[in-house]
Amino acid sequence: MWNISIFASGSGTNAENIFNYFTNSNLVNVNLVITDNPKAYVIQRCKKFSVDCKILSPSEIANSDIMNKIFDEYNTNFIVLSGYIRLVPKFIVDKFEGKIVNIHPSLLPKHGGKGMYGHHVHQSVLDSGDNESGITIHFVDNFYDNGSIIFQAKCPVLENDTPDTLAERVHALEYKFYPQIIEKTISKLLS
Repeated sequence: MWNISIFASGSGTNAENIFNYFTNSNLVNVNLVITDNPKAYVIQRCKKFSVDCKILSPSEIANSDIMNKIFDEYNTNFIVLSGYIRLVPKFIVDKFEGKIVNIHPSLLPKHGGKGMYGHHVHQSVLDSGDNESGITIHFVDNFYDNGSIIFQAKCPVLENDTPDTLAERVHALEYKFYPQIIEKTISKLLS
């Protein structure tokens, strides 16, 4: 059984979807959420699913002593970013090389980088005139939205789309594919 720690900064809809997907799994146990936002709704979702949640400041997350103690306490084997908008500290990336993934709401390398999350990404897609968008699931490295791509799925950009209507189709792809790709990635690591 591998223990997943989820890093999240916001609402936590993807985190809840991951909780649901792995509820009866013999492979994966989601046992911790780390958030840098004391007002994040993901905290309420953790309570609903009885998943431990640690609210840490960016400076605490950047402290290797604090984080390594938490990773040891929860026997963390794999990290999933789920709406986490900060750059992951290098020592965490190094410790979990090939075992830390992120989902981005566009077809990387387009519309990625610092500040490109949520509404900003969808607006950028619309402003660029792209005729398709989608999701990218990738390994995390020391740069925003830069690691090796594991999986992409596409959806059309429609003529009258707004950032919100485009986001609905992108979210549907996130909910459908993110847990499956996490499971496949972990299965490969175990084989």
